[in-house]
Amino acid sequence: MFVLVEMVDTVRIPPWQFERKLNDSIAEELNKKLANKVVYNVGLCICLFDITKLEDAYVFPGDGASHTKVHFRYVVFHPFLDEILIGKIKGCSPEGVHVSLGFFDDILIPPESLQQPAKFDEAEQVWVWEYETEEGAHDLYMDTGEEIRFRVVDESFVDTSPTGPSSAEATSSSEELPRKEAPYTLMGSISEPGLGLLSWWTSS
Repeated sequence: MFVLVEMVDTVRIPPWQFERKLNDSIAEELNKKLANKVVYNVGLCICLFDITKLEDAYVFPGDGASHTKVHFRYVVFHPFLDEILIGKIKGCSPEGVHVSLGFFDDILIPPESLQQPAKFDEAEQVWVWEYETEEGAHDLYMDTGEEIRFRVVDESFVDTSPTGPSSAEATSSSEELPRKEAPYTLMGSISEPGLGLLSWWTSS
């Protein structure tokens, strides 16, 4: 679920931090810049692990700050495909079941990846597994807040860097706001035995 990623960046330290240890100032600046941010095709940055190398620091004309090229390792949330995770149901919609890990919310289990047969209860706004038994079908509800075990089957990165308006956007109505896309999304599946709500598989 968590991996160590080697990174390189140039860190600017303002003059009023020169009295501090350089490593402490650099660690603080790196965490300000990266913590809780998604790096494209890397994952969700959690925290600095260590600094492996500091190159020479430079002060440029007109800028009293120091600029240091830093080699470091960062803890990143990036589960591998087919990894099994446990989260909590954040909510349900016709698009599927939305799952949260507490620190990461952009997880979707689409309808075709649920235990089948499944149906969406419009009144309750919840997905239901119509579990077949010898006595007939039993409705097992996927309620908000329930713990759910799922398999990671796909991931999607979206480059959300700011760009200039295109000609098409310039001619469109200013009232139409573009839909904000998540920079990093996981797709899950519970369509196999043992996956789904933990309460389904615990013995009474």
